[in-house]
Amino acid sequence: MTEGPEIVTCAQMRAMESAAMGSGAISGLNLMTRAGRAVAGQIRLRWPVAGRALVLCGPGNNGGDGYVVAQALAQAGWSVRVLGAPPRPGSDAAAARARWQGDVHPLTVAALRAVPAPDLYVDAILGTGLTRPPEGEVAALLAHLAQATVPVVAVDGPSGLCLDSGQILGLPRGAPAPDALRAALTVTFDSPRPGHLLEHGPAVCGTLIVADIGLEPFRVLGPTLPRLTALWPRPAIPDRRPQTEHGPWLRKQQSAGAHKYDHGAALIITGGPGAGGAARLAARAALRAGAGLVTLAPPQAAKAEHALPPDALMRRAIDDGTALEKALADRRAMALCLGPGGGVARMLALLPAACAAARPMVLDADALTALAQAPHPLPPSCVLTPHGGEFARLFPDLAQDLARPGGPGKVAVLRIAAQRIGAVVLLKGPDTVIAAPDGRAAIHSDAAIPWLATAGAGDVLAGLITGLLARGLPPFSATCLAVRLHAQAARQHGPGLIADDLVEALPAVIAAWR
Repeated sequence: MTEGPEIVTCAQMRAMESAAMGSGAISGLNLMTRAGRAVAGQIRLRWPVAGRALVLCGPGNNGGDGYVVAQALAQAGWSVRVLGAPPRPGSDAAAARARWQGDVHPLTVAALRAVPAPDLYVDAILGTGLTRPPEGEVAALLAHLAQATVPVVAVDGPSGLCLDSGQILGLPRGAPAPDALRAALTVTFDSPRPGHLLEHGPAVCGTLIVADIGLEPFRVLGPTLPRLTALWPRPAIPDRRPQTEHGPWLRKQQSAGAHKYDHGAALIITGGPGAGGAARLAARAALRAGAGLVTLAPPQAAKAEHALPPDALMRRAIDDGTALEKALADRRAMALCLGPGGGVARMLALLPAACAAARPMVLDADALTALAQAPHPLPPSCVLTPHGGEFARLFPDLAQDLARPGGPGKVAVLRIAAQRIGAVVLLKGPDTVIAAPDGRAAIHSDAAIPWLATAGAGDVLAGLITGLLARGLPPFSATCLAVRLHAQAARQHGPGLIADDLVEALPAVIAAWR
């Protein structure tokens, strides 16, 4: 797979650490030492001139990491002060604290105010496994940090962030993240957690670095949780697994002597008069994705509107379900796209024939609303691309779970939705989550391309997925690849992007991918 680095839950991370320690190959204190030194190394890379650091250490293993950070920075010439809560006697954190050669002040607001202002804070208060909002002195400390004008480096994750859900515990879903939790840099270990990439995570983690501390040989995922991947533009950890699922697409992009039908065909259903722009965006994207033949299918009354370039697009009038059945009687490889600018009434009329044809298919926009109003069994190679409102129409109970504070989180909800409807589901948003009926899931989260939120961008994405399905990629793999190409095209263009620019940026992005 080429989706990106593996994501593990907090429970999986604890299982990996336990497997490592249980093997006798490494101790808990050794893992803690590796983690703390990795954080100190990242600090020194970004702030090479030694300054004054104030390290805030909680009572658990996260605090133990903090003591190692303090020791490593002090050895590198930094002036380091530590505020710490007493660790459990006999724990690895207690051993790390004993190794720290300086003073430890109480982890209190009064002690924080009493020490000179630092050049850098290290937040090692609360880490993996947080289950309730910070309270008491810790909450007061975080409120005090909100006033800081110097960078904060978070160990594993900013204190108060749930690393499974991405929620700031105690904060209603959808509420903006408070400044108290915002870090300039977050260093986590072995693999990102879902919470780094979902909900509030990207806003509060700052730059996210994943440090290798030697846990790969002890990877424990468990039999009931399929692989969860991160669709990052530049993976923090190289994925060394065999890259096979996108291979056919990559090979066909550069194959010689092939017929256009060897590269698959795509049929893009358009809307009525005056509503064809969205479908044209999707059709152009499908062409750029490498589909050998792409046909626009408007009703007869709107066919003349689609006589404009690109001339590479075919046109075929389709007025009703019978006409669509005739078009799909051609048994050569063909993928369908329904929804962009299609109109709900037209989608309701065409959806039965489309579903009965059992072709690879993308349902977007109005087709999703039609499906919510008149459910049909979906073909096995089907992809749904809802935004939040469309998802709520399709899965009202699951949408309530998404909105509920402390609920199961996006990944869990999307897995349920995909299994229930029997199709790949892509929930669009600042953090895009993709799930397949077999439980595989992926997260794309990139706060660096806000200009991607532009009219028509979703139509381009639907067309990209359709083109990749036409080329023979499995639905989950096609969807993951399309999301990455889509984001990279936006990133490459930069601010001022409109949806047409996404299509024009694709050739260079695909060439670089090869």
